[in-house]
Amino acid sequence: MNKIYHLSSCSTCQRILKELNIDSDFELQDIKTQTITADQLEEMKDLSGSYESLFSRRAIKYKELGLKEKVLSEDDYRDYILSEYTFLKRPVLLIDGAIFVGNAKKTVENAKKALGK
Repeated sequence: MNKIYHLSSCSTCQRILKELNIDSDFELQDIKTQTITADQLEEMKDLSGSYESLFSRRAIKYKELGLKEKVLSEDDYRDYILSEYTFLKRPVLLIDGAIFVGNAKKTVENAKKALGK
């Protein structure tokens, strides 16, 4: 199944979805209104290799909680992502068993290739 975890209020996510010309084969999950489950996060971690790779250091709470000064474990990354949707780097695209995390230009280009675009 092809799925995209995104934030509907994020202009970057919306731009990327438009750029990728996502069709009805995709399930879209707005992570603000439909919370990520532990099983969903585990699937993302299995595909990406770590919880850290899914963690956004750009989240406002990252600074507010002083996480930059702390050494975080994989369990910490997991717990923070599950407790606060803004800690998930986004968008996360699951395309035919592959994962594409974040909005870096190269990531979006690789997602386009996976979609045959």
